Amino acid sequence: MRPNTIAIVGAAETTDLGKTPNISEITMHADAALNAMADCGLTPKDIDGVATAGRTPTEIAHYLGITPKWADGTAVGGCSFMLHVRHAAAAINEGLCSTVLITHGESGRSGVDRAPRRMAPTSLAGQFELPYGPMGPPTMFTIPVLRYMKEFGLTEEQLAMVAVVQREWAAKNPRATFKEPITVDDVLDSRMIAYPFRLLMCCLVTDGGGALILTSADRAKDFPTKPVYILGTGESVETPMISQMADFTTSRAFRVSGKKAFDEAGIAKEDVDHLMIYDAFAHLPIFGLEDLGFVGRGEAGAFISERNTVEGAKLPLNTNGGGLSYMHSGMYGMYALQESVRQMRGIAPAQVPDAKISVAHGVGGMFGASGTIIMSNEAP
Repeated sequence: MRPNTIAIVGAAETTDLGKTPNISEITMHADAALNAMADCGLTPKDIDGVATAGRTPTEIAHYLGITPKWADGTAVGGCSFMLHVRHAAAAINEGLCSTVLITHGESGRSGVDRAPRRMAPTSLAGQFELPYGPMGPPTMFTIPVLRYMKEFGLTEEQLAMVAVVQREWAAKNPRATFKEPITVDDVLDSRMIAYPFRLLMCCLVTDGGGALILTSADRAKDFPTKPVYILGTGESVETPMISQMADFTTSRAFRVSGKKAFDEAGIAKEDVDHLMIYDAFAHLPIFGLEDLGFVGRGEAGAFISERNTVEGAKLPLNTNGGGLSYMHSGMYGMYALQESVRQMRGIAPAQVPDAKISVAHGVGGMFGASGTIIMSNEAP
């Protein structure tokens, strides 16, 4: 992708977040989409590209009365929306469409209109992992973090600090699910889920959604909102089975996606003012910091414990409170992107002063996929 040719001009989450038992998933998509359109002064007739995951672009376009020239239904889990941004940027640059709507909506807590999720017995994971007794991400994600703890000496206290610091950020966010301060002892005393994960190291289960609208950078001046420019993008996939990762202590998909995005943007890690790393569980920011190259191998636990990611520190991380304290409806990537946009617009509840470059990095499945988006608020 050519940097600075695409801008995000519309961004919004659903009107309500958290617990919304009276709203279906497809209605959440529509609510977020209409909020994003209102944000930038557009209507459905102005949209000619649609991308989504969880539902199909066919459903969303029909529901909103859009007949698009371009559609993307890429679904690789929680980072699908990072990939949608990348694909939309390419489509706009190629003239396939001019204005793309990306939507997300999930009734993760209430289950209204939610498609059933199950692992097919004939799938690879169904054949070669399920028979051994894992029960979804809380048990499967323990495999890499336990190996990481053994090889690098990551302590339970350092893992707990990820949740502690993100709760500090959440306390500044009126929309966050949990705002009460917690300590390392609080985290370690919370209910054991699957060692080493305690309850407070695991993501929330909530309802909500979000939407983005992208167009060419040369049109950005025509909108009432402050444009956020796409500097670099990356994506990759590794394996549908966590047991088959090449190395349990690092994600190849993270490294490939991150490197591509930074190469496109032409920036160094030192240029980044704000960072969002998908945090369905407390270990993910640790892997992300290392695989993106912000710290060396085995150093991320200490980096967070030494409070380098808090307000006023060198690398503000997950400033909305993350999936651990802000919200997590199932596919969290949209909320990371929304916070990056807010930071670049200068309107985030916990705004990083003078932030000019933000990175939103996502994971799909259990290290199965990754997407990285680098944004800037400086015009090309």
